[in-house]
Amino acid sequence: MVDEVKFSLIGIDSLLGKLATVNDEVKRKTGRTALRRAAEMVAKNFKEGARRWDDPDTGRSIADNIVLRWNGRLFRRTGDLGFRVGVLHGAVLVKNGSTEKSAPTPHWRLLEFGTEHIAADPVARPALEDHIGEVTNEFATQFVKGLDRAIRRAEKARSS
Repeated sequence: MVDEVKFSLIGIDSLLGKLATVNDEVKRKTGRTALRRAAEMVAKNFKEGARRWDDPDTGRSIADNIVLRWNGRLFRRTGDLGFRVGVLHGAVLVKNGSTEKSAPTPHWRLLEFGTEHIAADPVARPALEDHIGEVTNEFATQFVKGLDRAIRRAEKARSS
């Protein structure tokens, strides 16, 4: 079931040069900000795809339950930056569940992965796969902007 998503980055030599001039704290802060911006694009694409699943006759909205969260566990264990894009609430619906707008929507898994009776209609994975170039460019652009800002700030502090 595990599939790989592979891509390569070309033309980031200037970025690598700037990375060498800043400390790890600046790298982490600018990286986290840039990664959040890129992950927001993935979440937006996920929400757009999930809107076609939502039934207007019920109050529940899968798209409204899609969230972006910082992956602190990954950072603490490995030092890698990461955000998770997913659907809120647990996998099991409580008996007589609410039909309010922000109510749990565990049925999204059935639609995403399919069952023996219905075919899978994935939205989460294509939210990244179909827009990988845009997301990567957004990350790189935001990261370079953040590094430039940090370098200017450091030079200004040194000169005064």
